[in-house]
Amino acid sequence: MPPYRNLIPSSELAQEMVELAHRFGGRVPATIAADQILQIRHLDARTATLLIADLLHGDPRVRMTANGEIEIIANNATHSILEATEFVVVDVETTGTRTPPCRIMEIGAYRIKDGDIVDEFHRLVNPEAPIPPFIAALTGITDALVARAPRFAEIVHDWLEFAGLSILVAHNAAFDLRFLNHEIERLFPGYRLANESLCTIKLAKRLVPGLPSYRLRSLAEHFQISITNHHRATSDAYATAQIFLRLLERARASALNPPIALST
Repeated sequence: MPPYRNLIPSSELAQEMVELAHRFGGRVPATIAADQILQIRHLDARTATLLIADLLHGDPRVRMTANGEIEIIANNATHSILEATEFVVVDVETTGTRTPPCRIMEIGAYRIKDGDIVDEFHRLVNPEAPIPPFIAALTGITDALVARAPRFAEIVHDWLEFAGLSILVAHNAAFDLRFLNHEIERLFPGYRLANESLCTIKLAKRLVPGLPSYRLRSLAEHFQISITNHHRATSDAYATAQIFLRLLERARASALNPPIALST
């Protein structure tokens, strides 16, 4: 089983099988999964079930039925921002743009519930590597500042507990989630965050078309939101949360048809 309830296997094959089961209405025979995902034709039901069960072992999203089917385990995920009531807006500051070798050196996050910010999370993180001068100048985070900060391994429990199963929101979400999942997989090989996610850049382009720029500062200026300390995780996460709340108001007012898709 996963070490935490909000971690799932990072296997692409497992993800494809979960998506296939969703396309089949929540349940798909193992023989079809073997055929369509593994490209193994005409496999008998017993062998297909054993093979798929092994590949999906420990994945909390699905189970194998007695009839040899992959079945989605129902949960409280909404799959729509119009139905969701709880989000965690997150920003990470990193030692560079690539994983590997770059690492997280700060995490800031805010919990939104029923339209209000109700909780916050902030940790400086020792990246266990030198911070390049350009990054230090950009963020103000220096080697000296993080020298006594906890390593990611020491704060991962707190972060996963704070994130829970909330929808994760970030500005350029692919970047933040890539780093978070990189750090998680270093500690828990083969696992990643289970949370659905939403990118405020994509959401803003849908709801506020025609802006000259969708950078965080540009969107903040558009909505008259101040960023007190740009390129620091707490400040950027707070600005992103404020922007997201404005976008959420617009999304609900317009009823978004078709709805914004969430990523997993």
